[in-house]
Parts: sequence; structure tokens; C-alpha cells
Amino acid sequence: MKIFHFFLRILRFILKVLMLYVLRPVVLFLWKGGHRIYERHQDKLTAHYWRRQKDRLREFDWRRARLQDFMFLWPGARRVLLFLALCFFVIYLAVYMGLLGGVPSRHALKAIQNNTASEVYAAGGELLGRYYIQDRTNVRYEDISPVAVDALIATEDARFYQHSGVDVRSSSRVLIKSLLLQEESGGGSTLSQQLAKNLYPRRDYGLFSTPMNKLREIVTAHKLEGIYSKKELLELYLNTVPMGGNIYGIERSARRFFNTSADSLKAEEAAVLIGMLKATTTYNPRLHPEAALRRRNVVLSQMAKYNYLSPAEADSLKGLPLALDYNYTTHHDGLAPYFREQLRQELAAWCSKQEKENGEPYNLYTDGLKIYTTIDAGMQVHAERAVCRKMAQLQERFDKHWKGRAPWGKDEAVVQHAMQRSDRYRKMQQAGLPEEAILEAFKKPVSMSVFSWGGSTKKEMSPLDSLRHYARLLNTGLLAMEPQTGYVRAWVGGINHEAFKYDHVLSRRQVGSTFKPFVYAAALEKGIPPCTYFPNERRTYTDYQDWSPQNATGQYGGEYSMRGALAHSVNTISAQLIMETGVDRTVDMAHRLGIQSELPEVPSLALGTANLSLLEMVSAYASFANGGYRVPPVYVVKITDRKGKVLRQHGIHQQREKVLSRTNAAIMLQLLQGVVEEGSAARLRAEYGLKMDIAGKTGTTQEHADGWFIGITPKLVTGVWVGAESPKVGFRSLELGQGSRTALPVWGDFMRRIAIDPAFPGYFYSRFDPLPPGVEARLACDSYRPPAPAPEEKEGSFLDRLFDRVFGKEKKTEKKKNRGRWRW
Repeated sequence: MKIFHFFLRILRFILKVLMLYVLRPVVLFLWKGGHRIYERHQDKLTAHYWRRQKDRLREFDWRRARLQDFMFLWPGARRVLLFLALCFFVIYLAVYMGLLGGVPSRHALKAIQNNTASEVYAAGGELLGRYYIQDRTNVRYEDISPVAVDALIATEDARFYQHSGVDVRSSSRVLIKSLLLQEESGGGSTLSQQLAKNLYPRRDYGLFSTPMNKLREIVTAHKLEGIYSKKELLELYLNTVPMGGNIYGIERSARRFFNTSADSLKAEEAAVLIGMLKATTTYNPRLHPEAALRRRNVVLSQMAKYNYLSPAEADSLKGLPLALDYNYTTHHDGLAPYFREQLRQELAAWCSKQEKENGEPYNLYTDGLKIYTTIDAGMQVHAERAVCRKMAQLQERFDKHWKGRAPWGKDEAVVQHAMQRSDRYRKMQQAGLPEEAILEAFKKPVSMSVFSWGGSTKKEMSPLDSLRHYARLLNTGLLAMEPQTGYVRAWVGGINHEAFKYDHVLSRRQVGSTFKPFVYAAALEKGIPPCTYFPNERRTYTDYQDWSPQNATGQYGGEYSMRGALAHSVNTISAQLIMETGVDRTVDMAHRLGIQSELPEVPSLALGTANLSLLEMVSAYASFANGGYRVPPVYVVKITDRKGKVLRQHGIHQQREKVLSRTNAAIMLQLLQGVVEEGSAARLRAEYGLKMDIAGKTGTTQEHADGWFIGITPKLVTGVWVGAESPKVGFRSLELGQGSRTALPVWGDFMRRIAIDPAFPGYFYSRFDPLPPGVEARLACDSYRPPAPAPEEKEGSFLDRLFDRVFGKEKKTEKKKNRGRWRW
């Protein structure tokens, strides 16, 4: 309590000192000064004084007036001018010190960094895409066409090289128009001042907005001129200037309007772009070509006026048409849009955990990162073209198959679920609309763009009908990966990124028979010889709820080795293998090979009941081609900042893990080659003319909802999935809906394109490594053994011999049938 009273006494003392020695003298000074002014001008505060002044003005003869007659105004005018100069100095000082709004410091100006898009590059250096808020690519002064610089100076600031940030002549015009008349200054700013405005947008100061902002720009321009050279200022300006819409800078505008780079601009093209600076919408050459043409010619005249062009050159260029090559792209356009979107999400999360030198996290959309990926642009083009060609053909076949009928039959839940997953439905639901109102809105026709293989068109269609349209479309996913490095070379997540956002490289669908190689690998690791013969007979497993797997063809009989059983995808033998090997051992093998999703620990797993992604499956198959080593998929090699500093780099042998013996990996590769040589993928040779070594496996799920083919070549592992968005939509027959008829054609067309492309030498006749010593002998057995003939009976009676003769032919015919029915 004593301390409190002590501080209270100190506070009272301080207040007393302030009152007596600060406030009191100030108040007395103001009172006395004001009183003296009042006494000196007291007579001017009467009505009589102002009536007399009015009479003098009325009697004054303006026509006979001389200069001396106006001298009485000079003392007042002088005071006003001094007062205005004092006000300007005070305001300028306040702006310079940052008291009326932040003026950037010299340190901040030295560290200027425009919001720059991050760029994604393919393995060969091709630009795949960009992530940005402002569509901008910074370029060096040396990479800007000289005619663009000349056009800029001639049009915007002819004395740019003579002043140091402020042009006195232009500033005088600004002073009169802006400060006194409150009008637009009309181009009074220098390039340095315009740069200051571009870097630090204007603020609202009410009635004083124009003069205050001009002062801020003058101060900033002076600082900029003291830090940067003229060339550096021009580089900053041309990288910063807004060019309409969401594009900034000379490089992006050159790409947008003329499909060229900043260093390749011609004089007439540069004049168009520089002419836009006056009003980016009014002089936009695509929206208003006539106005843009007139403005371009004004710029060319300015260039001739200041000797950047000869009059003859300017006149010649004025006669040329605009010759636009408009190149507008969205994030749906360009190569690998599904891959870029997946990468964007991963990079945004990565950036949030990486700090810059100032302690702030990196921003993917503004910090100008360079992301170098493993995608091969040539392979990506071939993959997208193969998908486009084969999926269009498959869709035509599917539409004929279901002509006049809905593929989902009477089950409208397919459309209902699609509606509930749509953005339109969710927004209406969040707005609080009842279900009936939402359904009614979905039934009303609206104008929309509808995708089809014949070309996207604008149509009047209800959202509900559009959902029915899209539910009929088959989709796909394709992923190609190098088994030795894990480098992802091609990534196609669907048939059209604008219409279908869901990435089917990452979506989880039932894998069908493509899971069987994991069962066989687990059996080999347990020690079961590959030439063991298994009877093709239907069994019931009473310990597992009387599970009784069937073959897709409904045919049984004979015995198969592992090669034959895998080649012909015999379900009964896959079931026997998982029962003999163990479900837990099979699950463990799948996880070791690269399957990350949770797997159901049930025997039906052997038939592919698990839902897995294409990325997981391709990664797991790569272990067979890589000598039993698992290499996780890699698609980012390096990330650098805008200055080239490496922020992240991938080592080629990182995370390499032995998951399968070299011998068993070689055996699995041989077993999978049987699928191509004698099984469901045999058409790859005859139809697509592929000569390289190929191993692989087809897969088809229940109701033919999913078709798969994962193929291995010596240099590439490629997986393809085909199906509709809903698993309830598919072909009605196995003949049309199996993976060898849906997914395999996409794979075959993709590989054929690569094999015949001179850019990929060595693919056409590529071969797998020779088998390890002794392995060939372990595989020396037939794929199939027919049932043993019935033992001959002793000679019977005449009637017995007669019956044998009559029915002998029938038995032979049946035997031939059984012998051929397994080769499908």
C-alpha cells in the first residue's frame, strides 16, 4: 500500500509540472498571440468594413487597371504562398517519416520481390504449368526486347534517363491539376513513380487522397532511384506492370497476346502491349481491336518522335494488322493437369513447413519456386493421346451396348449419390435450402458446358440430366513408372480434368485379378515350387462361411502349374494358394511390395476384393521388375527458390528396400509373361505389334465394373484402370467388360506409341535380364495337364462292346472340348 501511495504522489507531481511548465505557457502564448491579432484586425470584423470593400470593387475600372493597382494583394498572396510552402514541407516531412502512411524503407526497397508464380517443369525442362495468384513470370532486362523498352520510354517517360525520379515539368503540371484543381494529372508521373504505385498501391485519404498518394510516390521514387540503376528500374517496372485481368509483366502479356517471349517481341507487338498501359481494358487487343490498333499507332508515332524508329519505319509498321496469337490457358489446360493438381496440394502442405530466411513459410503461389519433376513430356503426350483415342472408341461401344437404356437400370441411387456429391448440392444445403427445393432446382434447365468425346458444347440442360449424362461416361487412370528409379514418367488421372476432377491414379477401386501376383509371390516365398500342379476344382471352405470361389468362365477340370493358373486367372487355384500360404503371409507380402492401404484379412482377398489405387499397384509390380527391390514412386526431383537455391533434392537410391528374393522376383516375372504369351493379354502381340518383353496381369471385378491391366516392360511399369464413376455402371457381359477389352487397349496403344517414337530408342526390342542360374530348370513344366483318361475295362459282353463303339466318338469330342476350353 505504501508503494501505491508513493507512485500516486509521483504521478501528481508529474501532472503538476506539466500543467505549470508546459500547458500553462502554451495556453498563455496562444491567448496573447490571438489577442494581438484580434486587436490588429478588429476593424476588419465589422460589417461597415466589408460594405466599403464591396463598393470599391464595384467602382473599380478593370479596363484601366495597372499593375500598381494590384500591389495591395501582394502581402496577402505572399503569406498564402509561404503558408502553402510550409504546409507542403510539413506534409512531405510527415510522409517521408511515415507518419501519414507507411513509406517503404531503403531496406524494404532493396528486398523487393514481386508475387511470382511457381513453375513446374518436366524432366526435359518443358514447362508443365504454374501456380499463382498473380500470373507473373519475372525476366531479366537482357531478356526483354529492346523495342519494348524503347516503346515504354517514348510513351510513358521521354526524359527517363535525365531525371532522378521526379520530372519537374511534369510535377508542376501535377501540382496545378492535382493539388489545386483536384483533377487527374494526366501522365505526370515518371516511370519511377509509376513503379512505386505498382509496388505499393494507393491508399484512401479522403479529400486529400490524390496529393497524399502523389507525395508518397515521389518519396518512394527518390529512394528507388538511389538504390537501383536505370536498367534495374526498367526491369522492375516491366515485370510489375499490370496488363489486365490477372496477368502481370511483359513476359506473361507477350505469351498471352502473341504466344511469344518478351525477348522475341517485334516493334509492332511491343507497341500494342505498351499502349495497353494507359487503359488495359479499353486498349485490350482481343476485346477492342480497333481501339488497340489506334493506340498502337500512337505509340509508334512516339517512338518515331524520339528517334527510336525512323518515320518511314513507323509508317510501315502502322499499316500492319494486329496479328494476335491469343494464348489463354487455365489450370485444366496443358500437359498432366491431374498430376499438377495432386502436386499442388502436396507442395502447398510442404511449403507451409519450410521457412524462408525471414522466418516466414514459403508461399507456393507468390514465391516463384521452381519444381523439377520426373514426368517425361513425350511419354505424357503419348499417354494422353492413347487415353483420348481408346476411351472415345470404348465409350462409343458402351453407348451402343446400352442404347435406349440406363446402365444403372432402375437404381436411381446412382444419380442421387452423384447429386449429393456435387458442389451445387452442397452449396444449396449450406445455404439452408430444404431437400425439396434443392431437387426442384436440379430439375430446372440452365445453360451449361457439357463434355462429350465429340467436343464440349453449350446446352440448355437440367443439372439432374447432366449428372445422368456424366454417369454414363467411362473414365480411366494411367500411370507409368521406371522400376529401377521409381520415377513417374506419365500420369493421366482421367479423361477430362475440367469435367472430372477426381484423380483415378489415386482413387481406390476393387483390383480384381491384378492382386493375384501378390498371392503367388507369397507362395513362392513360403517355398511352394512354381511347377507344383493344382487341381482346377471348385471347393467349399467350411471354416470361412462356406466360401466357394468360382471361375469366371464356369469351367473346371485338369491341373495347372503356377504359370498356367496365373496366365488363365484361375480363381479356384488362387484360393488354394492363399489357403496354403496363409492370408496373413499374403497381406504382409502385399504391404512389403508397396501396398499401403489396409487389406481385409479374408481368403477372398486372393480374388482381388481389396480397394486399392493405381499408384499403389504400379509401385508394387515394379518390385518384380527391379530384382525384388521396392522403390517408392518419385515425381519431384528438385525444388529451388527464385534465386536457384536448392530447397529439396531427391537422391536416386533413397528408400531402396529388399522385399523379395532376386530368384522369386525373376520367377514372378516369368509367370507374368505367361499372361501375355498364352493368357488374357495375348492380343498385345498381334494387335499392337509389340516386340519387347512384356509381363503383366489383367483384372476384372464383379459386374464388370472395373477393368485393369498392369504391364511390365524392361524400362517401364504401366498400369491402366477403366470404369465408370459409379461401380454400379458397367458392361453387361464379361466378353465386353473384362480388363483385356477395356484397360489393355489403352496400355497397348500407349506402349506402341512409345516403341515407334525415335525419341525413345531401345524400347521396341528391349529385353528382361537373363534368369538367374538354375531358375529356368525350376520353370520347365507345362502350364496345364488335362485329366487322366479313365482306365480300360476288361472285355465284356457283346452289348458292352456295342455301347463303347456308339458312345466312343462322343467321349472323344468331349475330351477335345475340355482340352481347348482353358485357353481364353
